[in-house]
Amino acid sequence: MKLSIVTTLYQSAPTIDEFCRRALAAAELITDDIELIMVNDGSPDDSLARALALHKADPRVVVIDLARNFGHHKALMTGLAHATGDLVFLVDSDLEEEPELLTPFYDRLVKEDCDVVFGVQEARRGSLVERVTGTIFFSFVDAVSDQKIPRNTVVARLMTRDYVRSLIRHLDNEFMMIHLMQLTGYRQVPVTIHKHALSPTTYSLRMRIEMAIKFLTTTSTKLLYLILYTGISIFGLSIVVIVYFVARYFASGIGVDGFTSQIVSIWFLGGLITLILGILGIYIANILIETKRRPYTVVRRVHRAGPATPDLAANKLDEMYTLSSKTEAHQQF
Repeated sequence: MKLSIVTTLYQSAPTIDEFCRRALAAAELITDDIELIMVNDGSPDDSLARALALHKADPRVVVIDLARNFGHHKALMTGLAHATGDLVFLVDSDLEEEPELLTPFYDRLVKEDCDVVFGVQEARRGSLVERVTGTIFFSFVDAVSDQKIPRNTVVARLMTRDYVRSLIRHLDNEFMMIHLMQLTGYRQVPVTIHKHALSPTTYSLRMRIEMAIKFLTTTSTKLLYLILYTGISIFGLSIVVIVYFVARYFASGIGVDGFTSQIVSIWFLGGLITLILGILGIYIANILIETKRRPYTVVRRVHRAGPATPDLAANKLDEMYTLSSKTEAHQQF
């Protein structure tokens, strides 16, 4: 059995050496055939140099250097596309999720005879604002999303080869990993873990809001139906108001209404129309991005010891894009 460990590097210089040592030590308790894949997501510090030093010292370390920063989730998917193990362990390199989780995850995978074992936090970390906004986000997602996602999940998870092969077949350019992981299916078992808060998060409030908007507008059709039902409701209310004023006209003549009610109505309807157009604009923008069929990451170089045969996995995404394009062209004719 071969085991692949996949992680990403972004401002990871302080922890990369310890992570490598602990991850390999945990993996050696399971098998001797190991590869540790580190994806450099355009890190501004010397994470790449440290990773290359580890690669030279240990041939089991594979370094994938991306052309620029593409984002955490896209870098993770790139690492999974390059993984060749029968089992794949996904974990962050900041040590907030302990690499030693591999051992209990493996025991649970064997015991439960499942395809995925993933970690769930005991309690959501962060400040009060982060916890409250997180709760609001998940509640809103459960209400308007087409598929519910588990709360307080972490990156750490152990997956079978079949599951990873199915996961990387998704060709979305805008996505959240947790959504694709749930959408892929298979039998997935949660395990409660403790996540350390060793460093401040790199996700700002603006990034969190953008992520929430992208997630909802790329996965939810209920949001469009909500817009439709809102329009129908306003239309029905306007009919009632028109009937009321016409009836009052015939009953008591023309009445002079207040200025405030008119201004409130104009501002309300104007704001609502702008909101609806904005939501539709985001949907159209997502359609534009997806139809371009661009690869979601560009790999500058893969540093891997041994023959180049395993690197055929690097072309897996490109092959799927090509196959998808050919299939679409065939369907058109």
